[in-house]
Amino acid sequence: MKDYYYFLGIPHDASDEDIKKSYRKLSLKYHPDKNQDDDFFADRFKEIQEAYETLSDKGRRTTYDQNLESQQKSFRYTVPPSIKTFTANKIHAKKGEEIIISWQTQNADVVKVLPFGLEKAYGERIFKITEFKNGKFQLLLHATNSLLHKTVVQGITITEVFESDGEKFRDKAEELFRSQPKTATNPKGQPKIFRLILGLLILALALYFLISNYF
Repeated sequence: MKDYYYFLGIPHDASDEDIKKSYRKLSLKYHPDKNQDDDFFADRFKEIQEAYETLSDKGRRTTYDQNLESQQKSFRYTVPPSIKTFTANKIHAKKGEEIIISWQTQNADVVKVLPFGLEKAYGERIFKITEFKNGKFQLLLHATNSLLHKTVVQGITITEVFESDGEKFRDKAEELFRSQPKTATNPKGQPKIFRLILGLLILALALYFLISNYF
């Protein structure tokens, strides 16, 4: 059973106003029109809509809360969660290539597959990797027994492969010019090429002053 409170990032005793605020914020963030129709954002947007439609209706929310509580109580208190299987049809893939993952858990009432979100206790998902980070794409399966407050985690790492050395070189070159996430050391999110050039200039100036002082 899906945890709609998790989808909206709110506690189970959230007010109607809290539900509305969270929905508005998340629907803007994950709307497919703002994310180039990315499948990940489209799926999250559907989950957010589904959660809001249920929790914003008092009658449906009451029924949902009762069913959620009943499901949680059905799990055995003394048996910790476990992951029976978590597999991918390939662990080496090209960008845009289709990947199939499948999983099966036991004694878990909250199951998440990151980066996708909440899933059923067992299932299968088909997706395409649109971006690798440092040549890798990480998948994590979290299986939680909320009554025991215990979680087990298992991961799968898919490494990027290239059709040719030219393609690999082109990808590395594009990475140099791609805007980076904003951080404390890079507040403007400047591409790596600018920081590389700046570093070379600083090095050149340092060498110039060193040589000037020496002679």
